[in-house]
Amino acid sequence: MNENYQLGISQTFPCSYLPDQQERLLIAVDERLQDAEHYGWLMSQGFRRSGDQIYRPHCINCRACQSLRVLAHDYVPTKSQKRLLKKNGTYTIKVNDELQESYYPLYKNYINEIHKDGAMYPANYAQYQSFLSGKLTQQLFLEIWHDERLISVAVTDILSHALSAVYTFYHPDYRKNGIGAFSIIQQILLADKLNKKYLYLGYQIDDCQKMNYKNRYYPHQLLKENSWKTINK
Repeated sequence: MNENYQLGISQTFPCSYLPDQQERLLIAVDERLQDAEHYGWLMSQGFRRSGDQIYRPHCINCRACQSLRVLAHDYVPTKSQKRLLKKNGTYTIKVNDELQESYYPLYKNYINEIHKDGAMYPANYAQYQSFLSGKLTQQLFLEIWHDERLISVAVTDILSHALSAVYTFYHPDYRKNGIGAFSIIQQILLADKLNKKYLYLGYQIDDCQKMNYKNRYYPHQLLKENSWKTINK
């Protein structure tokens, strides 16, 4: 896309992930970018979305955030991931195409129990709707059920050649079952099933414990100096 688009730069504010660092965002404010085609293109340039805001880190002295995508067709589970798939093999996977009212209690419990130190605590319904729903593109909601109990929901955007993992929330009781990693694997498998080349996982941040788990799925690609570099195990 060779057109010139208007982008905005946010004010500098304390980083949510690295102590003593300052964060700044590049924001796609141009109305021409607010559709599925341009959103997919922006994803390939390292952008993400929160609600309907499309952004990319644009920090002055830090390049810690690395956009990462898994090559879905070529994905091979590691030994630990194979064990996880076997361990959680009795769970039922369902895919919905609409955000359900019934998801909110699970979301609220997840935020209030697991992310008490986060910016979204305490959870509220308006936040839930604005953060998870989006008008930019179609979404899927990958549900994980344990018998008759909904235990996890992964919000996933559909792009022309990829899926993008937006957010996953789950019942705190299942954290010890590796339900977050299990959900990522299921999204990779779903991308492959839908003939999507990639699953975007957002930003890998090596020095942040809660954001340094995304590079465990192989092969994957990291965006470095405006070029995607393939990483094999």
